[in-house]
This record gives sequence, structure tokens and C-alpha cells, in this order.
Amino acid sequence: MSKPDHVSTSRTPPQASLRLHLFLYTDTHSEDGTCDDQSRELYLDMDHLSLLLLLLLWSSGLQTEGKHKSTEPDDVRLVGGDSRCAGTLELKHQGDWRPVSDYFSGWTLKTAAVVCRDLDCGSAASVAERKDSSVRPVWWIDPNCVQSGSALRECVTSFSSSSILDLTCSEPDDVRLVGGDSRCAGTLELKHQGEWRPVIDLLFVWTLKEAAVVCRDLDCGFAVSVEWREQSTERYVWWIDPNCVRSGSALRECARSFSSSSILDLNCSDSVRLVDGTSLCSGRLEVKSDQSNQWWSSVCGADFDQQDAEVVCRELGCGAPSVLQGVLYGEVEAPMWTKEFQCGGHESALLDCRSSGSARNSCSPGKAVGLTCSEPDDVRLGGGDSRCAGTLELKHQEDWRPVGDVFSEWTLKAAAVVCRDLDCGSAVSVGQRKESSFRTVWEINSKCVKSGSALRECVTSGSLTHVLDLTCSDSVRLVDGTSLCSGRLEVKSNQSNQWWSSVCEADFDQQDAEVVCRELGCGAPSVLQGALYGEVEAPMWTKEFQCGGHESALLDCRSSGSARNSCSPGKAVGLTCSEPDDVRLVGGDSRCAGTLELKHQRDWRPASDYHSDWTLKTAAVVCRDLDCGSAVSVGQREESSYRPAWWINPNCVQSGSDLRDCAASSSSRDILDLTCSDSVRLVDGTSLCSGRLEVKSDQSNQWWSSVCEADFDLQDAEVVCRELGCGAPSVLQGALYGEVEAPMWTKEFQCGGHESALLDCRSSGSARNTCSPGKAVGLTCSEPDEIRLVGGDSRCAGTLELKHQGDWRPVGYSERTLKTAAVVCRNLNCGSAVSAGEREESSDRPVWWINSDCVQSGSALRECVTSDSSSYILDLTCSDLLVLPNISVSSSMDGVSEAQQQGFQVFRGSTFTISCSIQPQYPGGSFQLTFTSTNTAHNYTQPAVNHSAHFLFPAAEPAHQGNYSCVYHVYVFSHNFSSESRLLPLTVLSVPTVLIIRLVVLPLTLLLLLVNAALYFYCKASRGQKLDTQENIELDYYNLGVPAAEGGPTEEEGAQGAE
Repeated sequence: MSKPDHVSTSRTPPQASLRLHLFLYTDTHSEDGTCDDQSRELYLDMDHLSLLLLLLLWSSGLQTEGKHKSTEPDDVRLVGGDSRCAGTLELKHQGDWRPVSDYFSGWTLKTAAVVCRDLDCGSAASVAERKDSSVRPVWWIDPNCVQSGSALRECVTSFSSSSILDLTCSEPDDVRLVGGDSRCAGTLELKHQGEWRPVIDLLFVWTLKEAAVVCRDLDCGFAVSVEWREQSTERYVWWIDPNCVRSGSALRECARSFSSSSILDLNCSDSVRLVDGTSLCSGRLEVKSDQSNQWWSSVCGADFDQQDAEVVCRELGCGAPSVLQGVLYGEVEAPMWTKEFQCGGHESALLDCRSSGSARNSCSPGKAVGLTCSEPDDVRLGGGDSRCAGTLELKHQEDWRPVGDVFSEWTLKAAAVVCRDLDCGSAVSVGQRKESSFRTVWEINSKCVKSGSALRECVTSGSLTHVLDLTCSDSVRLVDGTSLCSGRLEVKSNQSNQWWSSVCEADFDQQDAEVVCRELGCGAPSVLQGALYGEVEAPMWTKEFQCGGHESALLDCRSSGSARNSCSPGKAVGLTCSEPDDVRLVGGDSRCAGTLELKHQRDWRPASDYHSDWTLKTAAVVCRDLDCGSAVSVGQREESSYRPAWWINPNCVQSGSDLRDCAASSSSRDILDLTCSDSVRLVDGTSLCSGRLEVKSDQSNQWWSSVCEADFDLQDAEVVCRELGCGAPSVLQGALYGEVEAPMWTKEFQCGGHESALLDCRSSGSARNTCSPGKAVGLTCSEPDEIRLVGGDSRCAGTLELKHQGDWRPVGYSERTLKTAAVVCRNLNCGSAVSAGEREESSDRPVWWINSDCVQSGSALRECVTSDSSSYILDLTCSDLLVLPNISVSSSMDGVSEAQQQGFQVFRGSTFTISCSIQPQYPGGSFQLTFTSTNTAHNYTQPAVNHSAHFLFPAAEPAHQGNYSCVYHVYVFSHNFSSESRLLPLTVLSVPTVLIIRLVVLPLTLLLLLVNAALYFYCKASRGQKLDTQENIELDYYNLGVPAAEGGPTEEEGAQGAE
């Protein structure tokens, strides 16, 4: 056999790798038909070839990494500042929240602008470096990288530093007034979730106080007026909770989508304001003129006089100036108005006044004008029997109007403020009167009034049919007491003087006290004592009262003929009247269940639940007043027609006020039904489902008794928790909720656990006489599994449903904020709240209404629930709405494996693929494969295709050893969501020699046998045909940096290959 012409005869060194000889034939043959002439011999250096192929694939993998750098939004936030747009910059990277360091990084406003934009804040306002007391782990972000357009996480390096970066961004320009005479007047519009809409005053509770926040945000002046205006058709609007605004939250944080035909108009002053004062009518004077400058300037005291002050107070809708003094409301480093005002006093606005021709260059420190305007004489009671009774009227913006009361929120507590402002006595009654047609009224927010604000600060314009009637006592009042029925007695007679006088103890007895208590609508006198409610330097009533006890008013009583000239110190009458026996539950199965009725102003009426905001927490107050057990249920019952009712403000009740102090006259068909337990209660606990157990039985006694620990076991506890509507007992322990000197229940309970009430259980025949101290039963029942989100694509999104009193119902939509929704998401273990929206159904249905104030106070959801009927249903989306993605790995050697606790092992040089997948919930999205090791980190991103992505690694190297996780990102509900899989630890092992032989030699040997067999049969079939061409080629491949041995096989090797 002839040797191939070009094949070297030199020997291959011993370290040369295994060669495989393949003979490739063309259609030409030798004359004798043999197949061994001019054969095309292909020598494949398999060791070098495989390494080269792995290198090429690895290079491809690196290119893939470069192509799939993450473009997902960074987890970034500003914390510890005055708003979400200011504070320490923190970044979540590789699952770790850390502050960002400014160590030699050179962060500028230009770099900070990128962060502000990502946070949907305004422009960058400031960048500052802050030194911590010690070095801590931080993220160092290259500002040049950020400005190049890269995502923050692509510019991050782990670091340790004490230098921390603080940023301040401006709030976004998302509020405006349109359609008015200037940019500071018109319809209020808000840009929220990318959409401009007008704002609605849904509950007619926007006042000048809320408007002042908007005026300040717009860099306008003083809030002058608030009005709501009715349009011809409904449209989409933003409803902004005024309570949320007053708490300091940004407007966008208080907005909810709504549909209404009512919109809100505001008017702010353009050019003058009072700042840092105690009310809207006091503060440091600041002026702005668009003609001269664009900033607010203080006014020097030398350039401003009494006539100028009269113009300012009139312009701001306040009364006459009462105090004009420099530095009364602080001094600031601010521009100073440069010219002297020369008002005549009759002008309507300060900038309408003449000014001096020469400009002022300086103003002495402490001379900036501070101004206090009096509150205008703007309130009266008209149409009553005296000046202290009648329809409440208010003069606002030069317009006298009655005060409307559409929601019956005015109570005696709010009325007491008006009575005091009118220099009348105590508030006696509050009533709502319906007129025949709508009329223009002033709406006054009663909460605002009770907070201490002036009436004019709590006003908004409206049109209603219901107006407010008040009655204050003319001549008698109790002051500085703990309720409307207690305090120091003061008397005023128009005949003798025009001021209030205390009464000397020696001139006042029990019969006189009975008349006073009756006159004020209170119960019988319980305490009559000098100086009980403080002593004041005040005039003293000069005559002795001589009442018979039957009179309707104190001044109707006879008095002594002689006058008293003096009264010993500490002898001014202090009086406490008992609260009248004015509450009951009627029509139920016991005296502790039924319709709530209140006797107020001598009139028994049912309590109305017009706003559906009575909860178990409020009902518990009534149950306690009735000496019943725990509150079990609160329900609303709709009657066929309207009837007179008392509307009782639940917030007022929960504040500790008596029911009568919280009642307002109303007309309603929504009646309140309550159920209290008859015989068992938990007291002094942290919720309605925890406390010291007390039991009462009408058969044995009329008082509440504690239970001895030895007479009560877990089965008894199960009955009690079920009876009170709570979950299973979780803690049963003596003295857990304190010990009291109280009667002890004398018999042992022997419940089977199935009974519906504790007193239905059997008890021991013998009685217990004593119980060791610290052994009174303390019981904690778990909160029932009572809440869920249904109808969404995960358990963390959908319609909110609540199980209460054994009934699953959806929750009705109301003025809900994300703060309340956050409680629900947290209870569901679904992270934080992302959105809370309403969905309108075709008709009303039974719903549960949740009092948001109650929830945010920390109470359990079930304590904040009341029954209602509505077509507006609440839908919630929580941050953890995504299921966790799965992570798995497959190797060219070992197949597929799910992520195991102990991790996964691959051999060096082998191909492996990490796969990310997620249960189908939402279309699209992307997967980010995160890799971390002791000294490096990488991220790879691919779009989700069929809810999965596959990351190929062509050749495993030691650098691939570390922890992997899959993070799924998707944009739904106008928000970005993400969910991270468990960690997959990956170990890269060296390849053993035996495995190399098994994986390389054996497959190649089989390949050789198959090829030679094919050649044998081919040659046999082709015998006799002419062989045209035969060519032998050897290909040598080189590994990276290590060339294969030069030369080819020997003649013997070539011969063996030919065979």
C-alpha cells in the first residue's frame, strides 16, 4: 500500500493526543476497483478540537452576556427625608438594600437628576455628602456610568465607607388651577398616574385649611375661597382625602379614581400671604409681584403702617388688624420688598396701593412685618327665641349664608365651639332642618372646628336643602370640665351685666344644682364641690339662688334680696351632673341585643347608621355602658320610610366622649342594630379577642366575676372564643391581663368544646371558695381567618373579601388610602400595597365596609367592620402578587435537576443551562438570572418566552461557581412587579481521567467502527469502478496558547488507519 504523498513520517511525541483517521472518498476509483488509493484521510486531533470548540462556545456565551444586560428598573429609594423625594439614596442590588456612598464619586445635580426622574419626582434640588459615625457596607455608583444612560445597577460596586449620599428632588409639577383669572385661581386639577383630571369634593369637607396646602404647593399666596361646582355630566375625577392632605402627605398620595359631576374650585391670593402664623389670619407678611420679581419678599416695618395692614387683612378675608409688630412670627434670610407702601386704607389689594418712588436697600434685623388680623365678626344664630338659638349663619367672603348639614356630622361637641364664640352658654341641642328647595349654604367641617381652627378656616361653599339649627343656653354654663355635664358653674344675666360670673358655694345648694343639670340636658347632680374645676380671678355672682328644684332655668329661680360682697377662695361652685340614663337596646332576644336607641333632649329615637361607619370597636363602648359583655356584631337595617333618628359620630364615641355629646338630630331609614354578649367578656386586653375573662349570670348574681385558672381548661376556652366570634384560643394563662380585687366565679366549667355559649356548659356541683392570687384566667383568642383577595391572577390581587359574623362578602369601596390597603396586604403576607381601586357592579349587594381610621389605629380588621349595601367594590393589588419562579439546571453530562438545598455540581468544561420559569399569570415579562460569588456578581436578562427563559453556559469554569437565582419582572396594573426564586448553589468540579476516557474515547471508538463499516460496504459495492481522485488531509487544531504536537502519524499508523 502506497503512503500518502504529503504525510510526514516523523513520529508523534508520546504526549500527542489520540488521532482518528477518516477516509473521505470522491466518485473516482482506482482501476482495479480498490478503495485504498488516493484516499482523503482526515486526521482529527480530538483533544485540541474539543478545547477549541469549548473556547468558541464560551466566547459566544460572553457575547450573550453582553447582549442581555439588564434594562429592568432599579430598586431605588430615598429614605429618612421629609418626603419620598428627599433623603438618603438607597439601592437594592443583589437582593441587598444599602445606602449609596459619595466617596470620591463626584455626584452632581446632573447625576442626581437621573435618580429623581426614575423616582418620578421633579428636578434635582440638592446633592450632599453626610458622614456616618462608622464605616458600613455601601454601594458605590460611578456617576459617569449613570450619565451615559446605563441603569444604576450596571454602575454599582460593593464598597465600605462612612460617606453617605443625600439627595433632594423637587415634588413633581402635578397640580394646577385652570380656567380662572390667574394661575392661582380656577378648577383644581391633579396629574396622577400620568393623567390630568379635576378634583372632586366628594364629602364637601374641603376647607380653607386644605386649600392652603394647594396654594403653597403652587407658590401662590393665601387661600381665599373653596367652592364645589356641579357640572351637567359625570366625568372621571380624582377624589382627594382632605384628612390625608392635612397629615402632610403629597396630593398624589391621597388621590383615588372616581366618577362625578361635582368639581372643586379654589382661589388663592396672587401677591400677598401671611406665613408661620397661628391661623390663616396671622403670620409674617410676604409679597410677590410678577412685574418686579418671581419670589416672595418680606416687608420692612418702616415701609408698612396701619392703613396698609387694613388693606391686607381685608384682602385676605380677615377682620381688622389687631397686632402689627416686627419679628412677631420669626425672621428669615429672605429678599426684602424694596419700596414703601402708601395705602389709603380703602384699596381691595395691597399691590393696588401707591408706593414710594425710591427703593430701599436694607432693613434692620428684626424689622420684618408680622401681622395679626382679628377673626371677622362672621357668625350668628338667627330666627330663634334669643341670640343664642336658631339657624347657624356665617359671613364668609362678604356673604351671609346658613350653614348646611348634609351628613349630620354636627354634634354637641362641635356646637359648643360656636356657643363659646358667640359668648353664649353650654350647647344644649343640635338639629337638622330640611327646607323645601336647595339653597346656597356654607359647609363647615365639624372635625376642623373641633380641632381648634376658626370657623372661616373650615368652610366650603355648597348648595343643600338641610340647614343647621343650634341651641345654646342663654345664661348658664359649665366650664373647664371633663364633659359637657361637668365644670365650674358660671352665670350671666343680661339685666345685671354682660359678663360671666362664678357662683359662691354658700349661695348654691342641691336643689339649685338639679335645676342647672336639667337646664343643660344632663342627668341628676352627682358632685357639688367648691374649686373642683379650678379657681379663676373672675366676677362673683352676688346673690343666693333659692330654687324649688322644679324650675326649667336657673334664672327662673328666686334669689335673696341682699347682695354678697365677697366669697372665700376655693369656694366657686364646681358641679358634676350624671350622664342621663339615655341608651338602650330594644327588640332583641335580651337587653344586650337589638336596635340602639338614645334619649337625647328628652326624646327617645333610634340611632342611625347613615354612613355605615359603626364598627365593633365603637359598639364595645355601648356594650360597656350597658353593663353587657363584649361586642359581637354591628348591623344596619333599612326601614321602609324615613323617621327621626339620632346620628352618633363613632369617632367622637371612641375618643371617650359620652354618647349624647356625639349625637346630632337626623332623619333616616338606616337603623343601627347591635349585639353584645350577655354573660361573658374579655377585659383589659389588646383587642376584642383578648383579655381577662369575666362571667355574669343573672341566675346567680348581677355582677361580673373573674374565673379561677383551675376551673377553666382549653375546651372551655374554645367555647368562649367561638361565642365572641374570634378564632381558636392561642394563649391561656393566669394573670396575663392583670389581676383585680373582684368576685370569683365559684364553680368549675366542664365544657365539651361544642357548646355555643359558656353558660351552656355543665359545671361542677361543688363551689370554690378561694383562688390563689395571680390565677384569674387570661385568654387570647386568635383572629379568625377572615380575609382574602379573589378573582385576580394571584392570591395577592383581586376583590377584597372579608368573612365576618360567618358571612363572606366583598368590601365596599370608600375614601381609602394606600395606608389602609397596606394593612390588608401585610395581613395576607403579600408585601406592600400597590393600588386600591373601585369596580362598579350592576346593582347594590351586601358588602362589608371597613373604617380606615380604625384600621390605621392598629385595630384588627374585624373590629373595624360594619354591614352595608353598595355597588362599588374594592379591588386591591399587593406587591407580592407574583408566584415564585422556578429555577433548574441541566448539564451535558447529568441531565436536568431542580434547585436543591445542597446545590448542583457540573464538571469543568461541560455545557450547562440554567432555566427560569414561572406559572402563567400575566403575558410577557423578562427573567433576570443573578449570579453572586465571594468576589464578583453578574446579571443576565432575557425576555420571557412561554413564561420561561434558558441561559446557556457552553463550558463550565471555576468562575461559574456560586449562587444563582431567577428574578421575574413584569409590568402590570401600571406598576413594575418582581418575584425571586430560591437560590441555586452551583459547584464546578475538575474532570477525572477515567471520565475523560469514558466521555471521549468510547464515543469516538464507536464512531470509528461505524465509519469503517460504512466504508467497507461502500467499497464492496463500488468495486470495479474507476477511482478518479483520492486525497489525504490532516487538520491540526490548537488549544488556547498550547499548540498540538507537530507532524502526523507514522507509516504504520497510516496503514492502520487505512485498514
